[in-house]
Formats: sequence, structure tokens, C-alpha cells
Amino acid sequence: MRILVVEDEVSLADSLRRGLSADGHWVDLAHDGHRGLDLALTGGPYDVVLLDLMLPGLSGYEICTRMRSHGFTTPVLMLTAKDGEYDEAEGLDSGADDYLTKPFSFVVLAARLRALTRRAGPGQSSARPGVLQAGDLVLDAQGRRCRRGTHEIELTARELGVLGCLMEQPGRAVAKQDILDEVWDTPHGIDPNIVEVYVSSLRRKIDAPFGRRSILTVHGTGYRMAPDGG
Repeated sequence: MRILVVEDEVSLADSLRRGLSADGHWVDLAHDGHRGLDLALTGGPYDVVLLDLMLPGLSGYEICTRMRSHGFTTPVLMLTAKDGEYDEAEGLDSGADDYLTKPFSFVVLAARLRALTRRAGPGQSSARPGVLQAGDLVLDAQGRRCRRGTHEIELTARELGVLGCLMEQPGRAVAKQDILDEVWDTPHGIDPNIVEVYVSSLRRKIDAPFGRRSILTVHGTGYRMAPDGG
């Protein structure tokens, strides 16, 4: 899933980011209400928003209300130190889908997130088109982002295209010409061996620093992606 965490307690926000990233999710952080609202409206699409109630700038109530007024149906899980029934009612009335009181167990939080995405249906699920995974290597083609575990990896647009072409068919050999046809706008007249340059660059970025070997050479054909990410 792609998750937005809006939490002004920096240590808790970082802990949530690490835990959720370790579970295989993309995580964006905001530490105040205005930044949280800006990301919620323009930084997605997100599968879930974890929204603290008491924030500097705008409260969680206000962020949720504005999201709903703009037509955003993204599931919202309110996080708060308050535990009164009226606080919970106000959070749900503002458009939140669920409510979790601090301190909470990460196991319970993860279960709540799974329940929210099940309710949201396939359009909001972690199987959203454009997100590809091989082991701990994750490519968000739509968001133009790549990471290995919790480490973000900067790739060029063409590197993203070549990697996506391989990750769409894990374990299967993909010919250089097929990669060229899919990734290059005008592949005619271009030497297919140019693909080697981009594969070499990808290996330096997504494999070498992590001691992995995910892009394998298939002699006489092209390349294949190891299903487990190497």
C-alpha cells in the first residue's frame, strides 16, 4: 500500500514509517496539518491515511473534513491520545473510517489497515496497478519511485522503464528488442545493445549496494528478473 502518515510526534512518525516500510508499504510523512492536507490532496493517490487528531496548523478533524469535501474517499484511520466517546464520534463524523487510541500495538494497527483496505475494495488495495514487487525490491511505476527494503533508490525515467519491463515478467527471459520496443519511443534503428547500458546502470543502483543479484543475463536472449529480487 501507499500510506500517508500525518503525525507531529517525530519519533512516533519515524517508528511508523520504519514498521510500515518493513511490511512492504510506501510511506510519506507530514508533521503538521497544512503539509498533511497538501499531501493528502496532491501527493497520492494513497491507499490509506493515518491521521493524528491534534496537529499544529490544522487538526485531524479539519484535514479529514476537507478531504471528503474535495471528493477523496481514501480510507482514514484517526490516531489520537484522546479516548473519550465524543472525540471518537467527532472523528467519525468528520469522515474518518476508523479510530485508534494511543498507545497502540503495531500488530493491531496493521490489522486495522488490512481491514480498511478490504472494505475499500480493489480500487484501493495494495494490488493497485503500477506497483511491482520482487522480494524486497518495489517499483511504483505510477509514482516513479523505487526502493529496496526501506532504502529509496533514484532512477532515471528510462531506467524505471527497463526495470518495469523486467519486473512485469519475473522469472521469464525478456529479449533486448522487446525491452527496446516497450521503453523507447522510437526504437527503430536503435542498436538493441543499448539496453545493456541501462541494465548495467540498474545493477549498480539496485543490486551492488545491497549485495544482491536480481537482474540475470540470459545468454543469446536478454535478461530476466529473479522472482525473489535476488
